Amino acid sequence: MLEIYALAKKFGEKVAVDSLSLTVQDGQICAFIGHNGAGKTTTLKCIAGILDFEQGEILVDKIDVQKDPMAAKKQLAYIPDNPDLYDHLKGNDYLNFIADVFSMTKEERKAKIEEYAKRLGIYNDLSSPISSYSHGMKQKLALVSGLIHNPKVLLLDEPFVGLDPISSHEFKNIMQELANNGVTIFYSTHVLDVAEKICSHVAIIKEGRLIKFGTMQEITSDDSLENIFLELENEKHN
Repeated sequence: MLEIYALAKKFGEKVAVDSLSLTVQDGQICAFIGHNGAGKTTTLKCIAGILDFEQGEILVDKIDVQKDPMAAKKQLAYIPDNPDLYDHLKGNDYLNFIADVFSMTKEERKAKIEEYAKRLGIYNDLSSPISSYSHGMKQKLALVSGLIHNPKVLLLDEPFVGLDPISSHEFKNIMQELANNGVTIFYSTHVLDVAEKICSHVAIIKEGRLIKFGTMQEITSDDSLENIFLELENEKHN
């Protein structure tokens, strides 16, 4: 479960996130949508413990990310939209490094690396240096690295960017399987038609403030998610 209470984050005088509160339960997939600069990535980085924040409380699986950051980070995985990987390593070396961080056994890591790398179509490239990878291959490797330790909360920033259609389809299946097994998934996206199909919930943020949150069925009962988002965005210009 992911719980956010009155989160506020500033950069100098600029308010990036303004009193944001929401809860995503176990087994829910929640799309986090908004215009560029709305505060999505900042929120995700606060949850992941990358950014400190001035106000509020964030709980990951009931663990406070500020009071016990190490314990909270053990329960989550965060994949940014442009992951920085260790290019001098081979894919396998990088995944084993991540497995070491999370104290995975040899048996656990071997099974998980093989499962997810094969499903995302990168298994045969793991013996090559990351420096030789395309952007899409790096994205696949980052996704595998986030999945292998069985996180209870999965944070994703534009996870489908760079993925080919086959891998994109397979990752949607993986997300649904994880949710069915109780994993909480909170992810930012601009691909609204995909979000509408796979998400149980949606949160819409504008200028740092949460303006809509509910089940996908509630939010899209009268129109498509894209049209609802565009209407809410256009309100600030009227």
